Amino acid sequence: MDYSKMLATSALAFGLCGCITLPAGPAGPQGATGATGETGYTGRTGATGGTGATGYTGATGSTGSTGATGDTGATGSTGAKGTSGATGRAAGETILVIPAR
Repeated sequence: MDYSKMLATSALAFGLCGCITLPAGPAGPQGATGATGETGYTGRTGATGGTGATGYTGATGSTGSTGATGDTGATGSTGAKGTSGATGRAAGETILVIPAR
């Protein structure tokens, strides 16, 4: 047989081995249960510390006095009112006079 036929036959045999399975064997006997160990002793409870003292409340600071109220400033005087310029008159036209506010 040449190598290619031997290689093909080996590959086929290897592939068929993966498809063939055997049933599982019977289960083995149950193992014995181990003995339970003894329970240890409970330790002592430690002493509880005392409650600390309550501190005193600090003194309240004094309130500052109110500052003085300032005077009202003087009112300035009103400036002088300017005069209006003269109105020219055109011949044959109506003059419309508008009073100052």
